[in-house]
Amino acid sequence: MYSIVEISGHQYRVKAGDLIDVQKLEDEAGKEITLESVLFVGGENTAVGTPLVAGAKVMAKVIKHDRSRKVIVSKRRAGLWKRKNGHRQHFTALLITEVADGAGNSEKIDAASVNAKKFLGK
Repeated sequence: MYSIVEISGHQYRVKAGDLIDVQKLEDEAGKEITLESVLFVGGENTAVGTPLVAGAKVMAKVIKHDRSRKVIVSKRRAGLWKRKNGHRQHFTALLITEVADGAGNSEKIDAASVNAKKFLGK
């Protein structure tokens, strides 16, 4: 089962066990959060929201806050001037632990998966 969820104005396709990077959230590392803005649930029983799927939710654990790799931006005009800037975007890493479709079906992270062993200590 997978789902499309909206986080900070961006849409992500997630399933239980995925590790995704989203724009920086204010929650502290190690906290469990519930994402209730689910737009679509796919699998055996698909559900399309208008605009949201009623009762559907995605549980995630905040793994860490970090900054991405530096992007170098260069501007140049022949013979006149040149400018070089760098930018590092802040992000939050989320581990998706459970996807529920609102009709009583849910899928949890497999305890034997690599991400569960590494981040959940299972």
